[in-house]
Amino acid sequence: QVELVESGGRLVQSGDSLRLSCAASGRTTSSVSMAWFRQAPGKEREFVAGIAWGGARTDYLDSVKGRFVISRDNTKGTMYLQMNSLKPEDTALYYCAASQYVVPARAPYDYNYWGQGTQVTVSS
Repeated sequence: QVELVESGGRLVQSGDSLRLSCAASGRTTSSVSMAWFRQAPGKEREFVAGIAWGGARTDYLDSVKGRFVISRDNTKGTMYLQMNSLKPEDTALYYCAASQYVVPARAPYDYNYWGQGTQVTVSS
């Protein structure tokens, strides 16, 4: 079992930066790739960014490329999402997820473990 706890979400203004963290505990060696998803009210959960175990391979949603950076520190069991140039359309509940697969997938059903989410609100 793997437990994931997100933190760092808050209310910010358009153009601001924010860093989210995801702390993993439990049988973390069973989780290989990790990812951030987000869900806005009335919308489906969408993939934002993913990272493989060693961090060498990453993947991003087109709308966040060049603005968001995903990283992980396996010695600390923590994954991060640095979000720059935030826009009102980035407003959502952001979830951390962990998967048994080596390559980060984009589909939510490929992830075995989920956190409770952290709210990011970007005002215009």
